[in-house]
Amino acid sequence: MRETLLSQIMALKGMSTKELQERYEDLFNGKKASSNNKIYLWRRIAYRIQELEYGGISEEAQGRIKEIMEECDPINNKALRSVHNSKEKFQVLKGKHPALRDKRLPIPGTIVKKEYKGNNIHVEVLENGFEYKGNKYKSLSAIAKEITGAHWNGYAFFNL
Repeated sequence: MRETLLSQIMALKGMSTKELQERYEDLFNGKKASSNNKIYLWRRIAYRIQELEYGGISEEAQGRIKEIMEECDPINNKALRSVHNSKEKFQVLKGKHPALRDKRLPIPGTIVKKEYKGNNIHVEVLENGFEYKGNKYKSLSAIAKEITGAHWNGYAFFNL
């Protein structure tokens, strides 16, 4: 049985995009594919074939995944922006919320390191700014200007 499953999946690689879209519709109860990308279709169909054969992710596992994503979304740094009490939630609705952290920034406490003209630079990311050589700065650009004497985009200078 395992060989037939593997052979089904490998047979998908030889199909045209049109054939993959038709196979997608068959496996997903008439739903049209949202993409014309051959690799995407191949992967989705291969996953679906295995899902039908072995079963999908359990309801319990899906629930746990949703809980983790609600608690701490690593892609969007949701944990750093979460709103905990109802007063803050009300302020967010009214548009009176603090500025959101830039997604390019590492979490507070991280040390950003760079070597510049033979000098090792260490900048600590704070909750509201940065610390360099004991001084606090509002932006990475200000630190880059302090180091180089010229205006730099802080994210570009520190490769973030």
